[in-house]
Amino acid sequence: MEHEAVKNPVISVGDWMLTLFILAIPLVNIIFLFIWAFSGDANPSKATYAKASLLWIAIIFVVTIIFSILIFSAGIFGIMSGM
Repeated sequence: MEHEAVKNPVISVGDWMLTLFILAIPLVNIIFLFIWAFSGDANPSKATYAKASLLWIAIIFVVTIIFSILIFSAGIFGIMSGM
């Protein structure tokens, strides 16, 4: 049996320019990242990029929430202790 290599089309510079333009639009970028990451129609390179971007967004969101809670808690304890 022959193993047939599946080749994915190379994403052109024009396609990447359009992708980056779409990603520069607030809220639309998140929607398109989900579409590209989880639909079966997207180029695998673009799907992998979208998944990595969504993962970074999730990590930054969680870290921001943790730091916000810590800063808020420090402020509350400072007020309560009479600073």
